[in-house]
Amino acid sequence: MDLEAVRTFLAVLESGRFGQAADELSITQQAVSKRVAALEKELGVRLLTRTAHGAEATIDGQAFLPHARALLHAEARAIASVRPGSRALRVDVIGRRLAPAALLRTFHRSHPEIELDVVTLFDADAAVAALRSGTIDASFRAVTMPGRHLPEDIGALPVLDEPIELLTGPAHALASARAVTPARLAGHRIWVPGIVSGTEWAAYYADLAAEFGLTIEVTGPDFGIEPLLDTVADSPELATFVGAGTRLVWPEALDLRRIPVHGPTPVYPHSLLWSLDNPHPGLLALREHLSAAGTELPDAAALSGASGTPTTSATSATSGPDIWTPSWARQRTRRPAL
Repeated sequence: MDLEAVRTFLAVLESGRFGQAADELSITQQAVSKRVAALEKELGVRLLTRTAHGAEATIDGQAFLPHARALLHAEARAIASVRPGSRALRVDVIGRRLAPAALLRTFHRSHPEIELDVVTLFDADAAVAALRSGTIDASFRAVTMPGRHLPEDIGALPVLDEPIELLTGPAHALASARAVTPARLAGHRIWVPGIVSGTEWAAYYADLAAEFGLTIEVTGPDFGIEPLLDTVADSPELATFVGAGTRLVWPEALDLRRIPVHGPTPVYPHSLLWSLDNPHPGLLALREHLSAAGTELPDAAALSGASGTPTTSATSATSGPDIWTPSWARQRTRRPAL
């Protein structure tokens, strides 16, 4: 059904005159008549009749009237559902415990008027595909991996250099250290289950291990964060890496330790990705927020230990150029965020 013809029918009824409806629609009176006639032909009934008082609805026109209005209301809702800014900004944060989720929470506190839809996709390839298809509006990722390049229609903004920390149990040889160097970790077993070949985090840890001679084990199934914490807490040999912005809460009995790694400080390079032709106004606001100098993780609560108590690493900071990140990572022009 031609919705312009339906719109014209309603305009004639509301104004009572074909000529006035033509003025309101910015078309000729002849075009108004043709549209109404085409609609009547399609429906097989007369909708309007001319009287001394103007155009009036026939019995069939009166029956069609509420449905005509419903059609135009449905059209308006359909357009609004995809109009930039009228729907939620859909952002991939990789994982809801990780630093990008904390950055997005800070953005939401600064811009509560922008509705957010937070999702978690698996890897960079899936995220880029979703950006290009319009399934999501933005994604936090480490880019670019060795041998890969972002498509020309995808923008990238480096937003956070997140230091990694060593997580140990109380019986580990390094448990009492206030900080460790990457070189000091050589020979220790660092267990990071869940590393999947071909992902950006697999590329990061492979380069980290090669640079400092580390042993990063990926054996065994990934049962999730709680079993990982239990295993590390009970082991005098196993430790793992966590991002400084990763939110962790564990039972007090585990007595886990988050130990900063400095000299140099390995940082994980988070960037914001988006499709260059995406017009969502919330996307521009997000990029401007993340572009602000001194982008930081929001608060120490994001770095919590037993029963949610902030650990000492929550206040640790790296400064100056003494950092390490893979040569393929997009570089930020400012110091690490922590």
